[in-house]
Amino acid sequence: MTGKVGRVTGRIGSGTVTEVMLRYLGGTMAFHAHPFDKASVFAVGDEVLVIYFEPTQTVYVDELPDVPRHRE
Repeated sequence: MTGKVGRVTGRIGSGTVTEVMLRYLGGTMAFHAHPFDKASVFAVGDEVLVIYFEPTQTVYVDELPDVPRHRE
C-alpha cells in the first residue's frame, strides 16, 4: 500500500479517523486514514500519498508531491 495514491472521502486531520479510497485487488477499497505527521489536514476530494500501511486497513498519508499530481 505504501506509495499508492488515494482520494480522501472524509476530512483528515489531527485526532480524526476518516477514509481514503485506494485501488486494491482490481477494485477500489476504503481504508482508515490518519495524517502521517499528525498535524496536516486534507479535505474531501484531495489526492494523498500513502506513506505507511498498518494492517489490516489503516494508512498514514501525506500531501501528494507535484510530480504524480500532474500525470497524464
